Amino acid sequence: MPTIKSSADLRNNYNEISTFCHSYSEPVFITKNGKGDLAVMSIETYEQLMGKFELYSLIQDGLEDIKGGDTRPFSEAMADLKNRRRKQ
Repeated sequence: MPTIKSSADLRNNYNEISTFCHSYSEPVFITKNGKGDLAVMSIETYEQLMGKFELYSLIQDGLEDIKGGDTRPFSEAMADLKNRRRKQ
């Protein structure tokens, strides 16, 4: 169940909301005049969320490559990676 607070709660109880966000790694939804306005979360939760989005994007790119036939044998890809490591 989402945690919902008013903008006045955010202004008056910032430390409590911050502690909640860090403790539970989930956003707090902030309302303004009774309507949804913001989602507040810790930096750590935000970075995890962005990391997931990036991973999902890379997976989607890979699936599109497979669908388009833009692939190569695993052994060839691994040999290329090993050669790159040797050059560093």
